[in-house]
Amino acid sequence: MNTLAEENYLKSIYHLSLNAENVSTNQLAAFINTKASSVTDMLKKLADKGLINYTPYQGVTLSKAGEKIAVNIIRKHRLWEYFLVEKLDFKWDEVHEMAEEMEHISSNELIDRLDKFMGYPKHDPHGDPIPDCNGLFKIHNLKPVSAIGVHEGGVICGVRDHSPAFLQYLEKQSLIIGKKITVKEINEFDRSVILQTAGKELQISREVANNLLIAL
Repeated sequence: MNTLAEENYLKSIYHLSLNAENVSTNQLAAFINTKASSVTDMLKKLADKGLINYTPYQGVTLSKAGEKIAVNIIRKHRLWEYFLVEKLDFKWDEVHEMAEEMEHISSNELIDRLDKFMGYPKHDPHGDPIPDCNGLFKIHNLKPVSAIGVHEGGVICGVRDHSPAFLQYLEKQSLIIGKKITVKEINEFDRSVILQTAGKELQISREVANNLLIAL
């Protein structure tokens, strides 16, 4: 049985490993907002359990066993987010912290029944793929709005920033999952972007464009 802290470390390593082959101690410390020395102590415990591959000063990767646990935690988190939004009418900016607590429920039977009850959803309210009971999921090739050119566009399918403030901003601007957008202009001075959507124009900052993901 793994502790809540151990599960959070495994999940954090998984997320960081999506952008780096080996995750450094400092990267992990910054990601979970703790001291590097505390990270080192936890990595040693996880390595002793066979959940990570860890060599001091060379970074860390998940073992197959560790990755299985991490993906299962992510599955539970995203299923709970879907349940809270679709069945209990919470908004997409309200569910992350609740799902953070609920993802540590140990009963896989409960999660499997929850998945079946909701019709096996493929994506959570933020557009992230939900792993199935075998840990399998399809990753879509999404691009940030900042990476496309003028007259290009697509459908909003995800976000990089899950903070309530960012999601509330998107909601206010009607930049929600499933909305079709086109880049009409990119301002040379600050790289802010003017979008065309549903018959109107909208200007967003470079930071927003970096965190808003679309399928072309």
